[in-house]
Amino acid sequence: MHPKEVIYLEHDGKVLLVDESGKGPMMPEKGRMSHGGSLRFPTHGEIVNLGMEYERKGLTTIRFGQEEIQVVKGYPNIGWPKQWAWKDDCISDNRVHPVTREAIYRSIHRLVSKVMVQNNDGDVLMAQVERGHFRGFWTLPGGYMDHDEHPAIGCVRETLEELGLEIVLTDQEPVITQNIFNDEGISFVSFTYRSTWNGSLDELTLQTEEIAAAAWFSPQDALEQAVSHFDREALRSLNR
Repeated sequence: MHPKEVIYLEHDGKVLLVDESGKGPMMPEKGRMSHGGSLRFPTHGEIVNLGMEYERKGLTTIRFGQEEIQVVKGYPNIGWPKQWAWKDDCISDNRVHPVTREAIYRSIHRLVSKVMVQNNDGDVLMAQVERGHFRGFWTLPGGYMDHDEHPAIGCVRETLEELGLEIVLTDQEPVITQNIFNDEGISFVSFTYRSTWNGSLDELTLQTEEIAAAAWFSPQDALEQAVSHFDREALRSLNR
């Protein structure tokens, strides 16, 4: 039976795994299909038995049906652990416990790229979203980045897809924001760029499955309309 609380120790891409009896460090095998035995994160007591200290950094809750496991994220006070497992090697080994694999998966940043498009009056172009987390609310154009995509490319692509608008970014540095929003522990990172456009809203071609409307807002009104944490952080830079 898996412990109700385990410690996810990570150091420069290496993680500490133990076997069912708490002995470690153990190493995964990429592509192993057999399920015999279970490799997992250690408990606090097992880490103490290994003579190790760590600094607690955060807490993630893993829920599988009625089961709830607390995963404490910590950083060990040791040198680089050569004998620990590479976190990327844990994903494809069936002997690594699903809680461990889920926690590692959640530790990977989700990347979002957005843009603040302004006209000569300083107004900000926003879109009313038709689906997703912010359905019915106003947001800046943008979205998830493709796997092999630079954020400066992603927001240009998203603006064209959502609004039918081709933009050119200014040379200003993006507003970069990171946040974890709930106890699932997934970290989002947003890159919000700037662009200028002085056309009419009638020139836009909205992707109607995703965007219900587009409108100009003053920077202050845009900030008041925005519900996305990342949009609000970026729009605050216009109101300073």
